[in-house]
Amino acid sequence: MLQILPVETQEEWTTFFNQCGSPSFHQAWAWGEFQQNQGYEIERLGLYEDKGLQAIALVVKIRAKRGRFLFVPHGPVSKAQNPQLLLNVYGLLTKHLKKIAHAEGFWFIRLAPSLPATPEHLALFQTLRFRQSPIYMHAETMWALDITKAEDELLADMRKTTRYLIRKAIKDEIKVIEKNDEQSVTDFWEIYQTTFTRENFTPFSRRFISGEFHAFKKSDCSSFLFATPPQKFAQEGQLKYLAGSLVIFTKSTAFYHQGASIHTKFSAPYLLQWEAIRLAKKRGCQTYNFYGIHKPGRTPKTWEGLSLFKKGFGGYQIDYVPTQDYILSPKYYLSYLYERFLNIKRQV
Repeated sequence: MLQILPVETQEEWTTFFNQCGSPSFHQAWAWGEFQQNQGYEIERLGLYEDKGLQAIALVVKIRAKRGRFLFVPHGPVSKAQNPQLLLNVYGLLTKHLKKIAHAEGFWFIRLAPSLPATPEHLALFQTLRFRQSPIYMHAETMWALDITKAEDELLADMRKTTRYLIRKAIKDEIKVIEKNDEQSVTDFWEIYQTTFTRENFTPFSRRFISGEFHAFKKSDCSSFLFATPPQKFAQEGQLKYLAGSLVIFTKSTAFYHQGASIHTKFSAPYLLQWEAIRLAKKRGCQTYNFYGIHKPGRTPKTWEGLSLFKKGFGGYQIDYVPTQDYILSPKYYLSYLYERFLNIKRQV
């Protein structure tokens, strides 16, 4: 019989997380620490059967102007594969979260599942009386690349233009370096400011990016990569770096979660991605995840260009079940209306 208990140790959590393929860094132990450092309360729940762990769920308690809700990011992570076992896991978790919500005054439960968007999985949430959220919280449609192949094969599978621009960057003597010191946050932020001003998107705060980097750095699971300009170009101008990215690692996967670039004639972002892929291979990862890509009706149209860039490296699309809400209070509709307004503002 399944029962829910707190998971007390990082070792138990991470061992199970890795056994399940470490599918998303949003359920890593470090993401929970990061959420706490950002001011949120969390719970790390384990679903046990006969003393054996069957599923884990990081729960983040959101108390914001837009609403109060319990959020499970890209989770729960479960050993269960068949629909009935999954129904048991999600059903018990929902029942447990309802008790917390009623006791602590939350308006709804929000799950962002890391389940493929199959008819069976979509039906599971209908059975449990969830409804699709008006807004995504974390990426629901992603682009990923199998990096177990040899480098020559990976290059051959890329779009011709992408492969050419990588080689051009090398010919232009652009270099990519890995940095993990405190200065790297400042260096990335300088490029990031230029990027969000140019592209006119709502950025993460410096505190957010710094917190994410440091939370995963504790277990050697985050790195900044920077593309340096050619020596001649660097001497002529004041630019230190042309592009930068923050890559988060789990045992199985490297995630390109934050990126920024200066608009120049150089194809630095292409070489930056290629070197990140090579770094992930060296670390023993099987997958490089480019993270979110455009999905009509769920993400802003401005994502189309970035999505085209990511797809140029070859790979495949991952479609998760859209974010799901379980309504507990009429106040939910205040959040619903606010998030519908956000979609309009973001041109979704």
